[in-house]
Amino acid sequence: MSVSLTSTYAGEFSGKYLSAALLSASTLDKGLITVLPNVKYKSVLQVGALGSIVADATCDYTASGTLTLSEKIIQPEEFQVNYEVCRKDLVNSWEAEQMGFSAFDHLAPSLSDFIIAHTAAKVAEQIENTIWSGQTATAGEFDGFYYLATAGGSGCVSVTGTTVTATNVIDELGKVVDAIPAAVYGKEDLVIYVAPGVARHYIRALGGFVATIGGAGVDNKGTSWFNGGELSFDGIKIAVAQGLPANSMMAAQKSNMFFGTGLLNDANEVKLLDMSDLDGSQNVRVIMRFTAAVAMGVNSDVVIYA
Repeated sequence: MSVSLTSTYAGEFSGKYLSAALLSASTLDKGLITVLPNVKYKSVLQVGALGSIVADATCDYTASGTLTLSEKIIQPEEFQVNYEVCRKDLVNSWEAEQMGFSAFDHLAPSLSDFIIAHTAAKVAEQIENTIWSGQTATAGEFDGFYYLATAGGSGCVSVTGTTVTATNVIDELGKVVDAIPAAVYGKEDLVIYVAPGVARHYIRALGGFVATIGGAGVDNKGTSWFNGGELSFDGIKIAVAQGLPANSMMAAQKSNMFFGTGLLNDANEVKLLDMSDLDGSQNVRVIMRFTAAVAMGVNSDVVIYA
């Protein structure tokens, strides 16, 4: 008996599958930036700046300041996934998962969900890299935060970087913190986003491999001091941005970093097309269509170390 895998999820019905694909990217899954989930075409970010508004008291109403509004637009780009897989290659893995002999935490109730889940994991991995270092000029990518911040005339606060090591990582992180605008420093949602290599060097430095830290490191535990918990520097949260290029860092408020997608967009689509009824093969075609993009609200409040 042959079971057809053909299934289609379009528009809002594709949302749960695309959510798994897009929002599972580690930056989004950990809530490190602000997600705008229902941008159908484009969304206007209203950016406001208040002048000095406190004045000496009088008996009359006297305007004491102005609110200047400007707009930033986030317009998700359209992307697609089209590939073909032989069901024979996946059946064994799926059956192992069903029987409990698998490393996966969540069981896929059907082979079709299993295929979609594996596809979603690959999409999430690429979305994570694109969020930070993508470029629209590259097929399958949108402009990421790193590209937007380093582009000429971006308006971001720029810090000249170098090759980060366990020896200099504390000094280099200090340069980033020193460059944070006064109006942003101390904000509750301020984050220093670092490339994975920078995080590794920082952990190693705090393990005592830097003269200023001491041979025993934090709590005299050496390299065993770190057990996977949160990192911070000068009281500011450090977040590992898997997609940031090597030796790079950014400092910004989470509320100033946006990811836009249209989970309810009518153009969204997740489809499995079983080719057995069409050409007698065991191939299954996987089709996804979705939108995604990132934007910064106030560029001058963002520090880029590159």
